[in-house]
Amino acid sequence: MLKNWLARSVGDSFRDRRPCGVFLQWTTLLAVLSLAWLPLARGQEPAPPSPAAPAVSVDSLVANKPVPVKQPPEREIAFEGLDSYGNYRLFAGGANSHLYSGGIEYDRHSWDYFLGAQMDYVAEVLPVMLLNEPAKTDLWGDTTGPGRKTLYGVGVSPIGLRMEWRSNKSLKPFLLFKGGILAFNQKALSPSATYENFTLQESLGLLVKASPRYDLRLGLWGDFHFSNGFMTPSNPGLDVMNATVALSYHLGKPRPE
Repeated sequence: MLKNWLARSVGDSFRDRRPCGVFLQWTTLLAVLSLAWLPLARGQEPAPPSPAAPAVSVDSLVANKPVPVKQPPEREIAFEGLDSYGNYRLFAGGANSHLYSGGIEYDRHSWDYFLGAQMDYVAEVLPVMLLNEPAKTDLWGDTTGPGRKTLYGVGVSPIGLRMEWRSNKSLKPFLLFKGGILAFNQKALSPSATYENFTLQESLGLLVKASPRYDLRLGLWGDFHFSNGFMTPSNPGLDVMNATVALSYHLGKPRPE
């Protein structure tokens, strides 16, 4: 309809040739076109931008993330005693001697697990060591006369490993290795030997949980070996079978029941 009206209006205006009529008709035409164009132009305008969400930086996410609290490794102090009940000539030549000791051992869960056992670092200080041996011996440690004597000494074992199974149970089997040095107030096992000796210990036993803080440690079987490594031509050495008992105190936070 608008198209037909425009055609008639334009045709009539050119037929009439009246300036006033032509002006009014063209003015009316422009007004109608303007009114028709406004809604269309308004529809083409871009929508106003929506408010942007606040930017979240990676640094803020990292800063707000809770940092897990690192738990200290399990540690314990053991007050121990050793009593030998025999000796054998397997790696050493000394015989007919008895060894007694008392000291402090430090255990720390420093490694992971192996063969199902908790792997602990071990260090030991032995301020009390007694060696009861024959009073007279030869170059190889064999008894050559009557009588006995007691030697006094100290020892330290800075290198050690403990394998502990069932670490969260009441009964915990363990296997223990320690290595170090010791020194006596007299030459041990032979008058031609040395005051200082190297040590190697192995022990197999059971830890019994007494409370969240304390364990009773029973070394059911152990071997204590010492020798001087041929620092002198005389190196009798000694291997004694022994049993140990210790009271172990757990440091840090008490273990759950």
